[in-house]
This record gives sequence, C-alpha cells and structure tokens, in this order.
Amino acid sequence: MESIIIVLVGILTSVAIYLLLSKNLIRIILGTAILSHAVHLLILTMGGLKSGTVPLLGENAERYIDALPQALILTAIVISFAVTAFILVLAYRVYQEYGTDRMDELRGSNDEQ
Repeated sequence: MESIIIVLVGILTSVAIYLLLSKNLIRIILGTAILSHAVHLLILTMGGLKSGTVPLLGENAERYIDALPQALILTAIVISFAVTAFILVLAYRVYQEYGTDRMDELRGSNDEQ
C-alpha cells in the first residue's frame, strides 16, 4: 500500500512542477496546491501504517500509534489552505488591476525605464 502512495506522490509532484513552470498565474497557484498535497501524502507515508491503540496513559496496551504525523499533516493542511486562499485573492486583485494573468505580460510595466 505504501508503494502505491509513493508512486502517487511522484505523479502529483511531476504534475505540480509542470503547472509551476507554466505562464498562467492560476496554473501556478494550482501547482503549489497540488505540491502541498503531495507533501502531505509523503509525510503520511513516512509515518507508516501502524496498528495499535490510541496513546492514552491509563491503558495497558503493548503498542501505541504515534499521532505526530497526523498532527503535522493537519497543521500543514490548514496552513496550505490559508496560503492558497491568500494567493488566490492576490491573483484576483492582479487580474483586476492589470487585466491579465499571464506572467510574461505582468513582468514589467510601461513606467519602468
């Protein structure tokens, strides 16, 4: 199961890099979102699939599950959602201001010498 997830992480990373190298601003934003999801899956896979009980102090169990990878992924998901929402608002403002979302057209303005 973990090898399938690693292949999926590789596919998501390659798609994200392809989108990041495009000239369209929305594709770049989608590429960063897909790359963050690939990193989330990678962290989850590195944590491993383990069986056991919840880490409570009062239980008499032989094995406990480490909750740190899930906590890190949950925090990373919230942060990446906030950053993606902020970047989408910035992209919308850039589109309103300049009328385009092409990166080669946004490179410079007419006032620069």
